[in-house]
Amino acid sequence: MKIRETVARLACAGAVATAALGLFSTGAANADTFVPLPGGDLSKTLSDGTVVHVWLDGESANINPSLGATPVHRNAWVTGDAHVELSGDTTAVGGSIYPGYTVGCQVDISGGGAEGGPSAGVDWSDGENAKPNAGGNVGGHLTLGPGQAKSFYVLDLEESDDFGQGVHKTRNKFKGTSGSVAWSDETIGLTGCGGYAQARAFVSVEVETDNVISWVTLWGKPFSLG
Repeated sequence: MKIRETVARLACAGAVATAALGLFSTGAANADTFVPLPGGDLSKTLSDGTVVHVWLDGESANINPSLGATPVHRNAWVTGDAHVELSGDTTAVGGSIYPGYTVGCQVDISGGGAEGGPSAGVDWSDGENAKPNAGGNVGGHLTLGPGQAKSFYVLDLEESDDFGQGVHKTRNKFKGTSGSVAWSDETIGLTGCGGYAQARAFVSVEVETDNVISWVTLWGKPFSLG
């Protein structure tokens, strides 16, 4: 019998990143703001001795705070690279990488401030064992009111199932002991939020060995959407 365990940890908690470190369009009233982000790094040893190393680098956001020239619109283009390495005493022969983002409107998504459950998109009730609840949500076109948050995946990969039919997957599978996936200029489009808005990246990894099926989730640093 396999043991199913869920493991996650906040890679970066704290205040929302609000520094504007570069403007692509000088003098424009709604100039895009480029925000480099620190990514994150996490290593976790599973109960059977498998070491899962997950890291996020090359992370950034290009933010337009008022798409449509109204205070309830936000738009951002996000970029990042997720990596996984498996080591230790393990029988793992691969895994799946699920990258995505959690977006919140007037709610603290750095941990502990969002209500748990599908409507909030992330369950913080277990402290550092927080896990995104993106369901099958793909793409970052969201409508959120005050106090709401939602998670979504950035991947929408089409492949054939066992019957030759096209199916869409939100994960990138890898074989062996390492894998990676990159995304560039993925859109976060937010409407309905009249107050402050935040987002943060996550990378969830599913690893299956002879003894366990385990999830490890790395969280990036929150950043402001304006």
